[in-house]
Amino acid sequence: MRSILITGSSSGIGLNAARTLRARGWRVFATCRQEADCARLRAEGLESFRLDYADEASIAEAVAEVVARTGGTLDALYNNGAFACPGAVEDLPRGALREIFETNLFGYHDLTRRVIPLMRAQGHGRIINCSSVLGLVALTWRGAYVATKFAMEGLTDVLRIEMRGTGIDIVLIEPGPIATKIRENAIPHFEQWIDWENSARREEYVRLRGRLYDRKVKKDRFELPPSAVTQSLIRALEAKRPKARYYVTTPTHLMGLARRVLPTRALDWLIAKG
Repeated sequence: MRSILITGSSSGIGLNAARTLRARGWRVFATCRQEADCARLRAEGLESFRLDYADEASIAEAVAEVVARTGGTLDALYNNGAFACPGAVEDLPRGALREIFETNLFGYHDLTRRVIPLMRAQGHGRIINCSSVLGLVALTWRGAYVATKFAMEGLTDVLRIEMRGTGIDIVLIEPGPIATKIRENAIPHFEQWIDWENSARREEYVRLRGRLYDRKVKKDRFELPPSAVTQSLIRALEAKRPKARYYVTTPTHLMGLARRVLPTRALDWLIAKG
């Protein structure tokens, strides 16, 4: 039975991936940041234990748990968990960037480094990083998240080249708008770090907070369910020769094309209009 370690499995993309892959016959280790979420997943029959990207000890313990349960093998890793901290770049304090990079990039990197030796020893493996359309193009008010995804794209590209000939495939999945809790989960980070009332952009923040706090009653344009990402994940996992990148949603395809063909100022104009 093929095995996979999935992070950020408490809801959304990670949860859908865990359930779907288990149904396809994979042995799934569905990790979550909070033990309460792990207990909920165990209650529905998933193998689940804690892994918090911001906690180095929990990463080491999670990999040790996989080794104990499998005897030292792991076929695939799906780096998925992440969060956003909305706010204008000029209003992002150093601490906000430090916090988001700890989870969205450094945690991915730490976990990946701990898994590679297992895959080297067995002669094969798949490491799949969940990036974003915001790893391809920038978008206003999302500077912190964009920075982590741009950095992930670069680090993943280098790793893919370095892993040539090892039997370990490195893949990026780049979703656009997906129906998840990322907006809801961003609120505590916004409240902790962004002093919007004293910002030069105070009036703009009034509108931003409306979008952030108001309960969404209809899906965003082009938004797809988490299962759309899982379908690309399945292709990345089960293809004999996986692609380096899998775009998910129409905006990702459009922005990927726009980044390749448009001059920078034209792309800036297009994104600003959108």
